[in-house]
Amino acid sequence: MFRTVLVANRGEIALRVARACRELGIRVAVVYSTEDTDSEVVRYADEAVRIGPGSAQASYLSIPAVIEAARRVGADAIHPGYGFLSENADFAEVCAAEGITFIGPPPEVMEALGDKSTCRGLMADAGLPLLPGTLDPVSSPREAEAFAAEIGYPVVVKAVAGGGGRGIGVAHSADEFPAVYRETRRHAAAVFGDGRVYLERYLQSARHVEIQILADRFGNVIHLGERDCSVQRRHQKLIEETPAPGLDRDVLAAMAEHAVQGAKAAGYVGAGTFEFLYDDSGRFYFMEVNCRIQVEHPVTEMVTGVDLVHEQLWVAAGHPLRLGRRDVVPRGCAVECRINAEDADRDFTPTPGLIDELTLPAGPFVRVDTHVRDGSRISVFYDPLLAKVAVWAPDRELALARMRRALDEVRIEGKGMHTTAGFLRSVVESDEFSTARHDTGLVGRLLEPEPAAAGTRDPGPSQAQPPNAS
Repeated sequence: MFRTVLVANRGEIALRVARACRELGIRVAVVYSTEDTDSEVVRYADEAVRIGPGSAQASYLSIPAVIEAARRVGADAIHPGYGFLSENADFAEVCAAEGITFIGPPPEVMEALGDKSTCRGLMADAGLPLLPGTLDPVSSPREAEAFAAEIGYPVVVKAVAGGGGRGIGVAHSADEFPAVYRETRRHAAAVFGDGRVYLERYLQSARHVEIQILADRFGNVIHLGERDCSVQRRHQKLIEETPAPGLDRDVLAAMAEHAVQGAKAAGYVGAGTFEFLYDDSGRFYFMEVNCRIQVEHPVTEMVTGVDLVHEQLWVAAGHPLRLGRRDVVPRGCAVECRINAEDADRDFTPTPGLIDELTLPAGPFVRVDTHVRDGSRISVFYDPLLAKVAVWAPDRELALARMRRALDEVRIEGKGMHTTAGFLRSVVESDEFSTARHDTGLVGRLLEPEPAAAGTRDPGPSQAQPPNAS
C-alpha cells in the first residue's frame, strides 16, 4: 500500500478521502488555497501545502502546483477526488512521468472516455445501446441541421469535451436548432477550449440511472448495482438513491452487465460510473462514463457495505480486486440529498458567507459527509455544496421518512445565507417522488407547476451530464 497520498481536492470529498487513508495507515497530505487555510481537511491532514490563491485556476487546477506539492511531501500517489483535475488525462500523464500513482484510470483510457464522441464510438463497438445520434462531431451548421432532421426533434446538442452539466443545448424544432447549435458551440469553446459538438435524440421523459463499477489492471470488472439520479436541476443532481425505485429489475440487471462489458472494452481501472437513460417504455441507452469517484457514492456504500475509496486505493496500488460479484450483496435502501448554500426562492442563487450556527442531522442510519463547522466561510470561488445527507433503511418508505426527519434537523445559519434543505424536503415529500413516478423533469414541474398540454410532460434535463462539483 502507499506510504503517503496527496489529496488534490478540497471540501467534503478531500476530508472523506483523507479519512479513508488514515484508516488504512497511509500518511495524508493535502493541498489548499488561501481561501481554505482554516478548512477541516487542512486541520486533519498530516501535512498541508498551500498551492495558490482562491481562484481554482491558480490553485486546485494548477498541475505544476499540485505536482510540486506532491514532490514536497514525498507522495507516492495522488487522489484527485471529483471535479478539478480528477478527469484530466494530461494530469494523469504527468503523474505517471513523475513516478507518482494517479488514483484513477490510465491516461489513455481517461482520454478516450473523456471525449464524448470517441466514447460513444467505443461503447457502440462494445455493444452498448445508444440513443440515435452522431458518432463523430458535426463540423458545419448545414451538416448539423441535416443530422438533426434525420434523428428527429427534439435534439440535444452536446459538447464533446463537456462536463459538469455544461455544454448542453436542446432544440425542440428546426426553427430553434440553428441558434441552439451556435450557442452550444460558442459556450463549449469558451468553457472547454473545444467547440466540437455532437447530436443525440432528446428523451422527453426519462430516468437517469448510473452503474457503479470497480476494475483492476488484470481485466477483472464487477458492478455494485445502480443509483437513480433523476432528481436534477440544470443538469445537476440533487437527490440520489439505490436501488432505483419503480424500474424493472431485469432491465437494470442488463444495464449493469452492459456497464461491465463497456468497462472491459475500454480497459478501465479503478472506480467509475456508467451513465444511462431509462425511458418510459423500459429501454435504456448509454450516455457516458465518469472516470472518478462520484459525489453520490455514499448510497452505494450504505447498501453494500463496501468502502469505495478503500477499493480505489487497493486497486491503484496494483492489487487485483478483492471482491467478486457474489461478494456484493445489497441490503435495504439508501437516499442522499445534497445540501447547497443556495436560495431556492431566487433561482438557486449561491449564498456564500460565514456560518454562525450549524446543526446537522444525526441518529440511527444517518450519514453526513461535510467539511463545514461553526465559523466556516463559504467562498464565492467554489461549488456551494455544504453537506451530503444520506440515510439507510430496510425499505424505501422508511428511508424517505428518515430523510424527511433528517432534513428537518438541518440548521445552517449565517447572514444572508440560505440552503436547499427545505426545497429538498418538498421534493422528497412530493407525490411523484414518493410514489416513484418521477423523471428528470420533476424539479422543473415542482418549480413551475403550470398545466402541461394533453399528452405531454415537461422534459426537464433528461440528457444530463454528471456533476463536476469541486
